[in-house]
Amino acid sequence: MALFDLPLGELRTYRSESREPEDFDAFWDKTLQQARAHELDARFEPVECGLSTIEVYDVTFAGFGGHPVKGWLRLPAGTTQPLPLVVEFLGYGGGRGLPHESLLWASTGRAHFLMDTRGQGSGWDRGWGGAGATADPVGAAPAYPGFMTRGVEAPENYYYRRVFTDAVRAVEAARSHPLTDASRTAVTGVSQGGGIAIAVGALVPGLVAIAPDVPFLCDFPRAVTLTDRPPYREIALFLKTHRGRSQEVRRTLSYFDAVHFAARGRAPALFSAALEDRTCPPSTVFAAFNAWAHEDKAIRVYDFNDHEGGGPFHEAEKVRWLRSQP
Repeated sequence: MALFDLPLGELRTYRSESREPEDFDAFWDKTLQQARAHELDARFEPVECGLSTIEVYDVTFAGFGGHPVKGWLRLPAGTTQPLPLVVEFLGYGGGRGLPHESLLWASTGRAHFLMDTRGQGSGWDRGWGGAGATADPVGAAPAYPGFMTRGVEAPENYYYRRVFTDAVRAVEAARSHPLTDASRTAVTGVSQGGGIAIAVGALVPGLVAIAPDVPFLCDFPRAVTLTDRPPYREIALFLKTHRGRSQEVRRTLSYFDAVHFAARGRAPALFSAALEDRTCPPSTVFAAFNAWAHEDKAIRVYDFNDHEGGGPFHEAEKVRWLRSQP
């Protein structure tokens, strides 16, 4: 796929036309207050998986609505003192997989917490990991297959309200372990995971760094009309059937647009974008990056890549960059 979006010079100054709801902060304050009415109840069960350099814990904590959410905590073997913490969120359709997967961050000497995404975990074709272990027990109105339109009739019912809340609680759960240093917490993720990380970057205080790669869930008004690839296409196909509901859908999505969370970003950030990315078009990524509020920010651009972005090359970039953070 050749370049299809704005030229790089225009991307660097592009601003989203997404309109922020007046009660955006109140909506999220109330949502998190309701979630914290439930005990976090974070439980860490050791897992024997044959690894000699990494210790793995099967984690369960209370997310949105007090619902049980799963994750993995990985630590370098023999850890006795609290370590810097990386909390990671998964791409669309992916699950936490098996305990011996995703060993990069623990191999750098950090604690690594990987959150399972409720209702997902059957997306091997997307390359975002293995099976999931977390149900989404909340029902919804009619929706297009996938997750993008579940509960989209109102922000209170929308699927990503539950996911973003789970993500905030995941950071709280990870920080509660005695071998993690809560004061040195970074968050990261690719695609959907990057969009979730941006939301967490606004909703969780005291983070030292955030690294969203080719993030999804950014600049909904442009994304839905610019690309015909899923998952954004799910929204267009829903509206193709549910004619006349565009305004209410746009209103719901505005509460979950990473652009508005980015305007509240409170930590140094390293973004990535790929100029041939038709899944998360580069202008939508730059919309979030350009809105990121913290002055210490950078973006790595991969000129000839699609949604794979920088792949392992960018993983190495993140490792180097995170070492430079306090």
